[in-house]
Amino acid sequence: MLSKRQSKYFKSLQLKKYRQLEGKFLVEGAKGVEEVLRSSYQVESLLGTAEFLNSLSESVKSRANEVIGAKEADLLQVGTFKTNKAGLAVVKIPIQSQLSADKNELILALDGINDPGNLGTIIRIADWYGINNIICSEDTADVYNPKVINSTMGSFTRVNVSYGKLKEFIAKSDCRVYGALLEGQSIYKSDLKPGIVLMGSESHGISEELRKLITDPIKIPGRGRAESLNVGVATAVVLDNFFRN
Repeated sequence: MLSKRQSKYFKSLQLKKYRQLEGKFLVEGAKGVEEVLRSSYQVESLLGTAEFLNSLSESVKSRANEVIGAKEADLLQVGTFKTNKAGLAVVKIPIQSQLSADKNELILALDGINDPGNLGTIIRIADWYGINNIICSEDTADVYNPKVINSTMGSFTRVNVSYGKLKEFIAKSDCRVYGALLEGQSIYKSDLKPGIVLMGSESHGISEELRKLITDPIKIPGRGRAESLNVGVATAVVLDNFFRN
């Protein structure tokens, strides 16, 4: 059973300032919790209903430092889900490793993607296409925001997401830099090789200082009247074309 102190602590991790203070984040729902328990992440606490905990093997449950039985009402009180009949985990935020660009690797760079749902979707897409590394501008949404974690459907355990000054990162690299721009060349006619794929937000696009670093401007030709594509959809289309060639 949850104490008031535990309940307050778990619930506080919904907010970025407490995630940063405690160095922990929340993972909710059966899918996400099972994924994180089977990953290299350090799980501080596993909170779950009797049915969910009984469905897990002892070896999987032992990955958590503590296991706490709870009712669905407890999970809803401390988490963000409207329904959660399974569980919730409190996970340690890993130390961010310094990412360097490898000209033989396809790396995703995100400029100002501040919608948590979009970021989570992009991480899931990156996982689908085998992209191991994403580097984000400092004003991109927090990867440990519950909405981001939930949107990844567990893919956050397999894709390394780091933050930094994109201008410095790209300038130091010796890679081709593909930027999604309206004035770019059709991606269907572009010679696509490993490098950095730079995606900007729907509202502002890629910032002016980063546009200057793009070596290969590309675009997704439209056939209808829509003004733009959701950045998650656009990322999927762009990445898919890299693996068609």
